[in-house]
Amino acid sequence: MVDRSWFYASQGQQQGPYPEIQLRDLIARGAVRPDTLVWCEGMAGWQKAGEIPELMSGSSMPPAFPEQGAVMSAGGQSGNELSLDVDVWSLLGRGLLFIIGSLLVIPAPWTATNFYRWMATRIRVPRRPNLGFDGQPLDIWYVFVILGLCAYAGLSGYRYVQFILLPVEAFLAWMVVRWIAANLSSNGQPLPIEFKGGALGYIGWYLLLYISAITIIGWAWVVTAWMRWICRNVSGTRREITFNAKGWEMLWRTIAFAFGCVFIIPIPWLLRWYAQWYVSRFALVERDAYANA
Repeated sequence: MVDRSWFYASQGQQQGPYPEIQLRDLIARGAVRPDTLVWCEGMAGWQKAGEIPELMSGSSMPPAFPEQGAVMSAGGQSGNELSLDVDVWSLLGRGLLFIIGSLLVIPAPWTATNFYRWMATRIRVPRRPNLGFDGQPLDIWYVFVILGLCAYAGLSGYRYVQFILLPVEAFLAWMVVRWIAANLSSNGQPLPIEFKGGALGYIGWYLLLYISAITIIGWAWVVTAWMRWICRNVSGTRREITFNAKGWEMLWRTIAFAFGCVFIIPIPWLLRWYAQWYVSRFALVERDAYANA
């Protein structure tokens, strides 16, 4: 039975074949959910994974998540990395809708909320099934409206206006990060997550990123350090989120992405490639035992 090869449906596309042990690992990671359609040779038709007892049963299933440090992936990570399950055109379309909504200003709260809500359902988090986002468009609607207006004000041509707006935009972005963290859910239940990073610290990183652009390449190391700072300030769960990208990885991938976009046609595929890599650099690890005491 365990030698069977399986297929599953994701975003309207067939994935596989996968050995059964690998499919079980995908189930454990949340990439294949109970409502995901699966099929293997000998079945009359596609069925939901949750309707196949021997597939979802823990009695015949290897440990879904190894003890910390027990198994390492080929990249040296703990196997607790996040992943992003999106198809090319959905990501492109949702991204364009997000940008257009921001440019039109008024629809921004709705397009932004819908984008975050959709993106949350596409992120696979180990041991955290069915991630969701429960924020509402009117929660902080004024933040998205002001951000949209700032973008137009920055086009005024007056350099000093852009400098004045930088801390304002940073503060508003800080509010968005706190709002997103506070509205995450799993299996329909709110998660006790909170972003505790201070506004001044966030503004400082924002300004440092802007200044680092002068160095041409230094911004990549600033981004990775900034992401680690954000992760350290996320609290409320037993596991700690980490960001494992290195500056040079951020640099060459971003350059490759920007260069490929010059040719227009590859943009959808490059966007997915970059987004999936970026999400996969986040991982969940057990907090220090003393911190949990």
